Amino acid sequence: MVIHSSVAALFSTPWFWSALSGWMLAQLCKLMAVLITERRLDLGYFVSTGGMPSAHSAMVSALATSISLTEGFGTPIAVLTWCFAGVTMFDAAGVRNAAGEQARILNQIVDELFKEHRLSEKRLKELLGHTRFEVFVGMLLGILSAIIVVIRFF
Repeated sequence: MVIHSSVAALFSTPWFWSALSGWMLAQLCKLMAVLITERRLDLGYFVSTGGMPSAHSAMVSALATSISLTEGFGTPIAVLTWCFAGVTMFDAAGVRNAAGEQARILNQIVDELFKEHRLSEKRLKELLGHTRFEVFVGMLLGILSAIIVVIRFF
């Protein structure tokens, strides 16, 4: 019974709703951008990785902001969440972006080889990471969504 009440309590916290709203807002921006630019509704963008803005950055920034606003910016948990956010954003713009670039180059090689030889047409996912600007915009969206959630609802 204790497990049930602690799980239910999760859904009443500003931290959960801030993180979720930051992620959803960023993913919704991606979905709307495709709808506007390509005039098609592709719900796959709502759960996709990569692109503008970074949903990972929005989520961790929203989490860190909401914890900082409610618990204090100098508390150990706030510092921990900002460190977590920093590592996540660094990874999104660094390691994952490099992996996406490598996938793009490998796909080019496969395309060139496929024209002359019989090879598998399976392609690697190229949109894995983010540019620094995409991470920055995601971070701003996360901070804004957390401020709205904490001030408006809690």
